[in-house]
Amino acid sequence: MPAVSDYTAPDLTTELFTLEADEDATREGRFAKWLDAEGIGFHDGMTDPEDFPRFLEAFHADQRVLWGVYDGAQPAEALDAGYPVATYGTMVHPINVGAAQLEAHQITAVTVRPSHRRRGILRSMMTRDLREAKERGLPLAILTASEATIYGRFGFGCATFTQSVEVDVRERFEITAPRSGTTTLVGREHAARLAAEIFEGFHAVTFGSVGRQYTYPRRASGEWGRERPVEDRAVRMAVHYDAAGTPAGYVSYRFVGWETTPYTMKIVDLVATTPSAYLELWRYLGALDLVQRITWDEARRDDPLDWALRDRRCYGVKGADDVLWVRLLDVAAALGARSYRGSGRLVLEVEDSLGLVDGSYVLTVVDGVADVEQVDAATAPDATLTVNALGSLYLGGVQASALAAAGALTAHAEDAVHLLDTLFGRAEEPYCITHF
Repeated sequence: MPAVSDYTAPDLTTELFTLEADEDATREGRFAKWLDAEGIGFHDGMTDPEDFPRFLEAFHADQRVLWGVYDGAQPAEALDAGYPVATYGTMVHPINVGAAQLEAHQITAVTVRPSHRRRGILRSMMTRDLREAKERGLPLAILTASEATIYGRFGFGCATFTQSVEVDVRERFEITAPRSGTTTLVGREHAARLAAEIFEGFHAVTFGSVGRQYTYPRRASGEWGRERPVEDRAVRMAVHYDAAGTPAGYVSYRFVGWETTPYTMKIVDLVATTPSAYLELWRYLGALDLVQRITWDEARRDDPLDWALRDRRCYGVKGADDVLWVRLLDVAAALGARSYRGSGRLVLEVEDSLGLVDGSYVLTVVDGVADVEQVDAATAPDATLTVNALGSLYLGGVQASALAAAGALTAHAEDAVHLLDTLFGRAEEPYCITHF
């Protein structure tokens, strides 16, 4: 795409581009300079030249759209003007909302150089992108945030969560559930394929899951390292096969090192399509010789593992993190696609400072299936909430009662909050282990 004038400042231009397979992958190409500019924003080192072709392959496979903001009026000694002063990227993957797999507009790689802050660059990119995504018919925008204070002003609400756990796997560790299937270390040449296949099974049955980008199975297998697209020989991957011999889960892990005590194995990725596969992967981890502790940063908040242990005190929660942030771009389409619990009818008034979805909507649910219609603003609402609050409520990871207590939702009907809690509630929390 050609460069276009940006309205943030007269000396700045914004260029959007997609990557073709034959894109220049040398240090002097626009992709390399964009990638290094992103690395500057996240305090990473400059990319090794031999890595550009593999990153290009990954970005091309994900069909990413890259944005770069360029400043043509910097001092002569400044970094080459071909390096953008701000970066932004998008792609599309499905999100599981129960009744459907919705195509979600993913936002990633958001950076603005310190020298160019407070010029409206981020607001310009974000508002333009959200508007254009809405015009393309995408019902949701999603992101995973490195900073929690930025995205609320653009209508995003925090929607899913994970927790960091440490599990003592010394003598006390014992899983009480009956054994099933078999778990075994797999060869590196099979690992990436198995990781991708197993994740697809997990994604199909996990509410809140987001489809993964090209890099995930390669990093899970050790084919790629965390920082570079080169083999990480310290990563191992074990796969659980159910009683029928079907791959039902995997765990990849790496040893932290003998200098760390207690001796610790860190989970790189753990994906299970069934509860029994999940427990069997932990049984395998608990049997690793010479290991005293397992750490994992992506456990569910409603993790069943501690309830499967003979001694629950082996299991410790060390922290919790938000993962997925949701921003509705089409309320009727997004709410209409989701599955619900029970039946009920509510008029929701949505407030949106960007003007993308503000208005009143009638949500009618019959036996978990929704019909949504936008109605005249004169229709009396049962509840008023911000688009941020609706994003948090959307997957059921945050209750309407909590949002009401926080002042993000105002009930006008006596039973509105209770009905919202019932309709949007789920037996299990939404769970997303895809970062982007």
